[in-house]
Amino acid sequence: MKTTLLNLPNTLRQVIFVLCLVICIIFQIDPPIALLMGLVIALVIGHPFIHLNKKATTLLLQVSVVCLGFKIDFGEAMKAGKEGFLFTVGTIGITLLAGYFIGKKLKINKNISTLISNGTAICGGSAIAAIAPIIKANDEEISVSLGTIFILNSIALFLFPWIGLHLINFTDQQFGTWCAIAIHDTSSVVGAASKFSPKALQIATTIKLERALWIIPLSLITAYFQNSKGKIKIPYFIFYFILAILISTYLPQYFPAINNKIGGKTLFEYTFIFGRKGLVITLFLIGSGLSLNTIRSVGWRPVLQGVLLWLIIGSASLAVIKGVL
Repeated sequence: MKTTLLNLPNTLRQVIFVLCLVICIIFQIDPPIALLMGLVIALVIGHPFIHLNKKATTLLLQVSVVCLGFKIDFGEAMKAGKEGFLFTVGTIGITLLAGYFIGKKLKINKNISTLISNGTAICGGSAIAAIAPIIKANDEEISVSLGTIFILNSIALFLFPWIGLHLINFTDQQFGTWCAIAIHDTSSVVGAASKFSPKALQIATTIKLERALWIIPLSLITAYFQNSKGKIKIPYFIFYFILAILISTYLPQYFPAINNKIGGKTLFEYTFIFGRKGLVITLFLIGSGLSLNTIRSVGWRPVLQGVLLWLIIGSASLAVIKGVL
C-alpha cells in the first residue's frame, strides 16, 4: 500500500489530482515543475488512480515523442544521429563495463546491478523493462532498479538545465547531445533539453531514440548468454518517430497546402505543441507514481552504483562533447 502523509477521502484525492492535471494541461508549466507537482501529490495524498498510471505514462510518452518528430528535419536528424553513433556505442560500452565492476565491488545483487547498468547505459525504465524478463529478475529487483533510475532522473530534470543555462557555456548541439547521453529516461531527456532550446530538444530527442534502439542488440546478447527464450520488447514507437520526421520533411513538397497556417501555426507546429504538452503531463504522472515505500525499498548500495555510473558517463561525455563538438 502506498504511504502518504495525509489520509483524505478517496473522492477528495481524486478531485485534487484531476485539478492538478488540468493545471498542467491549461497553463504553461515547465517539465521540472510538472514532475515536482506529481511528487507532491504522491507523497502528500497519494495517486488515486495508481492502477492506471503505468499504462498511461507509457502510452502518453510514446505519443508525445512521436509528435515531437513532426518538427524535426530529416537531414538534421541524420546528421545528429551520425555524429552521435560512435559516441553512443562508446558510452554504452563504458557504462556497462563500469556497472559490472561497481556492482561486484559494492556486492549488489547481480540482477539489480545488471538492470541499473543497462538502464543507465541505454534508456532508463525502457531498458530495465526489456532486460528484466531475460535475466528472470523478480518484482523486488525490478522495483529497486526502477526506483534508483527514477530518483536520478528526477534530479537530472532540475540539475541539467541549471548547469546548461548557468554554469557551462553550451551550444544547442552540445547540450542536446549531453542530455541524450547522460540522462537515463527519454522523458527526462526531452524535459531537460526543452528547457534549454528548441534546437537542443530536437538533437536530444533524435540521439536518445537512436540510443534506445540498442535495447534490441543488447537484449539479444543478454538472452544468448543467459540462455533465455524470453520475449524481447522492441520499442516500436521509435519507428513511428522516424516516420513523423519523414512526413514533416517531405510531405509538404507534394502537398504545399499542409504548410498553410491556421491561427498563426501550421498543422505540424500544432502537433509539436501537443507533443510538448503531452510530455509535461507525462512527467506529472511519473512523479505522482512515486511513493515513500519505493524510496525506502531502494537502499543505499543501488543508489550509490547509479550515482557513480551517472558521474562516470556524465563527466566523460561532457569532456568529449566540449572537446569535440
